[in-house]
Order: sequence, then structure tokens, then C-alpha cells
Amino acid sequence: MFHLRAGQVSDNPFHMLAMNYRGPYRIRADRHKPDPEILHPGDAIIRVTRSCICGSDLHLYHGLVPDTRVGTTFGHEFTGVVMDVGNDVKNLKPGDHVLVPFNIACGSCPFCRQELYGNCHESNAEASAAGGIFGYSHTAGGFDGGQAEYVRVPYADVGPVKIPENMDPDDAVLLTDVLPTGYQAAEMAGIKKGDTVVVFGAGPIGIMAAKCAWLFGAGRVIVIDHVEYRLDFVRTYAQCEAYNFKSIGDPVLFLKKATDYYGADVCIDAVGCEAEGSAIQTFTGRRLLMQAGSATALNWAINSVKKGGIVSVVGVYGPTMNLVAIGNVVNKGITIRANQASVKRLLPKLISHVENGFIDPKGIITHKIPLEEVAYAYRIFSSKLDNCIKTVLVP
Repeated sequence: MFHLRAGQVSDNPFHMLAMNYRGPYRIRADRHKPDPEILHPGDAIIRVTRSCICGSDLHLYHGLVPDTRVGTTFGHEFTGVVMDVGNDVKNLKPGDHVLVPFNIACGSCPFCRQELYGNCHESNAEASAAGGIFGYSHTAGGFDGGQAEYVRVPYADVGPVKIPENMDPDDAVLLTDVLPTGYQAAEMAGIKKGDTVVVFGAGPIGIMAAKCAWLFGAGRVIVIDHVEYRLDFVRTYAQCEAYNFKSIGDPVLFLKKATDYYGADVCIDAVGCEAEGSAIQTFTGRRLLMQAGSATALNWAINSVKKGGIVSVVGVYGPTMNLVAIGNVVNKGITIRANQASVKRLLPKLISHVENGFIDPKGIITHKIPLEEVAYAYRIFSSKLDNCIKTVLVP
């Protein structure tokens, strides 16, 4: 496999193996994608060793994210070995094994200087809100992702972090998004000692948010979902309560009763735009696309939190409006905190937590699947088959 600088010609008769998006619910692995090139002196070319399928990748797969173009390669969670670097790259060299945060950040704009790496002002020419993200449509900059054999990493002196020698690569790949996002969800929630924390969503991010809530001193953690095997998993992995919203009646009323009718101190929306539980939200947000996805979990969070409480949002929504109970936010004096995780900011602390055994990220991995079988991997994750929690693709 040859890795070329712009303008060079390859003698390689094959292109690299990569996931290829062909339209909603239509993906495949093929060799139609050319090898990535050094396009800027700050770039690095990385040979992927692990990549993941994220719940937010399913929003792309289901056709809910605007400007997701045919031919795109998904994947914003990956690790790999550095194969080549541009002339300006000082912190990496060929042979380094690195984990790559999903944020593409320049490191020098006003927002990066505030460590808001998810809001970089330079990496995404398509938006003024989110920065660039690997493999996440042209609304996030149009960068190809890591569900491939090789990937080009811009700003290579900023994002990639060398994996400690004693760290399991399966732990490392979950430090690119899942653990930092779950941790930041708990961090933004401002959890105080003894607080009751409710997490909506028992996918990988919700599971990790529930786990991390204990690190901030939570006295009680409750998870709400409707998939029984996920609820069983989070009870064991995060040592928390977990309830099926299809079995408890109105989730808001249930949570009010469970908190002496005050409401939870903190609610975390770890679901985002594909939330189930409301026919109106599902119809307008997921079927007709009249709003940026179903805001069911967000409304439950707003209505379940106590007056003066905090709602933390890490679930992904689109760039347009949603039907949200903003009047309740005002009248209850709720604080809402939300953002893409600033992975780079959190990595030193989280690497330490993993090395010291406080968190076992790889414990949520249920499936390892060859990249060649990426279509199968998406199907079982999307359809919640075979008790799938988290899938790792191995090129």
C-alpha cells in the first residue's frame, strides 16, 4: 500500500478498503476509495488499527443528517499507526500508535484556545457552530472518517495522542469519543455529592454517562430506555437503577414519584434525534423531517428535572429547530448545558482514570467485526440484534 503526497502517481492497482455510503440504509465495504494523501504540511496519514460504529453514525445511516453524500466514509472513533507526516508536523513520527479525537481542531483559534475543541472556528467551513468531525457529512466539514484502512488526519500536531504502551487498544479507541462524551455529559451536569441523576438513553454514551456520574459524587443514578438487554447491561456495568419507559407509564410522572415529587437534581439527554416514546415527535422529526429529529428525550429531561436543576445534552440533534418545551425551561429556572465533547481537554484525566482502573471502557465492547463486514456490523447495531452494545471494526 503506497501513501502519496499530492501530485504523485501510485503504481498500486488497488485502492484501500473503506466503508462506502450509498444512501440511507445502504453501505458496503469496497476498494473504490483512493489512498489518502498529504494535502497540507500539517497532515498525517494513519493506518487504522481500530474504529468504531457510533450511535450518531446511525443518524447518518438512517438518512437524518443533511448533506451526507454518496461515497462518504463514516467513522469518527479510531486509532492507528502513523505512516507519514507533513513537513510541519513536529509531535508525531512514523510508527507512533495514536488515538485520534473525533473533533478536528486547529488548536489556535479563539475557541480552541478556550479548549472548546468541538467548536473550532477553522476546521469546518460549512458551519459556524460545530467544528470539523471525521466522517460526519459535509455539515461537519466533509472529512472522510476512519472506517477504512487509512485516513488523513488534519492538524496532526493538535488532535492525535500517543497511546500509552501499557494501554489496551480497545480502551484507547473508546477514548476518542465514547468515554470523553459520557464524562463531559456528567461534568456539564454539575453533579454535587448525593445528587439524583437521571440519564435518558442506555446506548454506549448513556452507559458511560451513568458510570461517570458516580465519579462526580452522585448518590443515585437512574437510566431510562426501552431496550431490555441494554437496561440489563447498564445495571451491571454502571451499578445503577434502570427502567423501561414502556413499562412504567409516563416517565416524567414516574421520575417525579421517585424523587418525592421534586424532580431529579440532574437530567442527561444521551439519546438525541432518534428518541422514541412520542408519536408526534417521531412523526414530525423522524418521518416527515419537519424538525431536526425527535426531541422526546430532551423534553422528558426538561420536565423531569427539579426547579433550578440542570439538563446536560450530549445527544445529537440537527442544525434546524426542534419542538422543545422552552416555556418549562424558563418557568422552572432550568440551566441547560450542551456541546460536543472537547476530547483533547479531557484526555489526560481520562487516560489516568483508565490506567488506574477507575473506568474500564473496553467493558462495553460486545462485538469485534472485520471491516470487510461493515454492512453486517451496521445492521446488527441499528436493529439492536445479538445484544449489541458497542461494535469495533478491525481492518
